[in-house]
Amino acid sequence: MKYRKLRDIKVSAVGMGCMGFSHGYGAIPTEEESIRLIHKAYDLGCTLFDTAEAYGPFTNETLTGKAVKPFRDKIILTTKFVPVFQPGQEIPEGKLSKKGVTNALNDSLKRLQTDYIDIYYEHRVPLDSNVEEVAGWMGEFIKEGKIRAWGQSQSTPEQIKRAHAVTPLTAIQSEYSMMERMFEHDVIPLCKELNIGFVAFSPMASGFLSGKYNKNTQYKDDDVRRVITRFAPENVEKNQPLLDLLHEVADKKEITPAQISLAWMLHKYPHVVPIPGMRKDETVVLLSKGEVDSKKIRVEFSLEDMDMSEFQDGATYTQIKDYVLEHSGLKVSNLYISQIKRKCGIEVGKNYNLPKSEDSRQPLCPPEKEKAIREAFKYFGII
Repeated sequence: MKYRKLRDIKVSAVGMGCMGFSHGYGAIPTEEESIRLIHKAYDLGCTLFDTAEAYGPFTNETLTGKAVKPFRDKIILTTKFVPVFQPGQEIPEGKLSKKGVTNALNDSLKRLQTDYIDIYYEHRVPLDSNVEEVAGWMGEFIKEGKIRAWGQSQSTPEQIKRAHAVTPLTAIQSEYSMMERMFEHDVIPLCKELNIGFVAFSPMASGFLSGKYNKNTQYKDDDVRRVITRFAPENVEKNQPLLDLLHEVADKKEITPAQISLAWMLHKYPHVVPIPGMRKDETVVLLSKGEVDSKKIRVEFSLEDMDMSEFQDGATYTQIKDYVLEHSGLKVSNLYISQIKRKCGIEVGKNYNLPKSEDSRQPLCPPEKEKAIREAFKYFGII
């Protein structure tokens, strides 16, 4: 396992999101099985474990605290307070008050069986949150030794800047994957600028990028995928080209689509740390260079070091070609896309980065195709 920094805190390059052990994805594992999987992740080098008071609510913190207790001082344990009351938390001052947050922190410490939390997040920061005030409380908690650092979840660039000016943020936690990329345009670059880590939940798009689900898959009980639009049958069909590409690349490299998804993210940004859910052995072994489930596939490289030139910034070449064909009726080649990327000052993956002398002998992209490619670039946020 390689390591990264969330500001000054060293963590494994891939962490474990513990929410799924308590709710969110249908039937949950038994407590015994959940603890076994958490221990297995630790044995494979995972040092970052994430939970929240809202998961359950409360039960996930209790489970996680029990599981990591044998090696608590060797890991980074993170949790979150939600700005709205959870059962039994009602006080006149309101949840998003110093007393409300202090009570939440003290209760989390008890459930986690620890006397400090490594990173304490404000969970899904409301747009009207007084982030400067919250940042001040966090600074006090740090001085008291109750937390080592703090962070925000799903916050805006403006909220990050305002809070960071009061008490420096260590991490921002938000959804990020090949399919959920809105934070690439502002939050992730801002985090890099301010030396703040970015922790990515749902890095496999709630399992979509594992390639194990199709338009006929049924979701039951509290499974959030019942209401996530990417799992609607018509959207599964529309996104099939991305899944096909994942499978194609995974087959070439003799690994899984899930590993490709994580490698893509690790390859793009040095300050991003994904925290996939790991409710099954086959997911936990994503952390390992060893055997991948029953296929006995050997992964003899680090996910961070993989050549990911099949996946270009903003969109895959296949996605760009499909968009151009659908919206203009034109067929374009990888060479044409690379030519226009160069014109736009965009770095081109080495698989398509032909020597200039060779590139110059190739036919130039016709104007009408260049226009269509540029429209695709705008759609995918490349330019």
